[in-house]
Amino acid sequence: MAICQLVLLWVKMMRVMGLDFGSKTTGVAVSDPLGLTAQGLETITRKEENKLRQTCARLEELIREYEIETIVLGYPKNMNNTLGERAEKTEAFKEMLERRTGLPVILWDERLTTTAAEQILIESGVRRENRKEVIDKIAAVLILQGYLDLYGKKTEQAAGKETCDE
Repeated sequence: MAICQLVLLWVKMMRVMGLDFGSKTTGVAVSDPLGLTAQGLETITRKEENKLRQTCARLEELIREYEIETIVLGYPKNMNNTLGERAEKTEAFKEMLERRTGLPVILWDERLTTTAAEQILIESGVRRENRKEVIDKIAAVLILQGYLDLYGKKTEQAAGKETCDE
């Protein structure tokens, strides 16, 4: 394998975390080390919307455990592309995450991810009463996978333009 191919492979080996941030739950997903696929980890729950200390502490634990380098945070836009109250709360959460973790946080359009997650669970035969406990985790997977798919294509395009001396 050429040296530049090894360098490109090494550069791509980073883990990314995907989050579906809601008023009382946060779905969490992480990428594999190559940044190709997203896997759901858990759903963090809290009793009150503004009580984020335990949520942030758990996210920080996961960031250390999985050696996360970037966070992709679902950005709840309205269907007409406008921003509402939930988007403002997400922006505030983004700023808090950046301050607490020192990591870049990328806002990612999450329109229809919860609907898609619901459909996946229905098609998988998950009973209605069990869907609530995993739907946010599945939505986080969809958010993260969308980011990884686009990011991976850009990386592949950039790699195709590289030239190496063997």
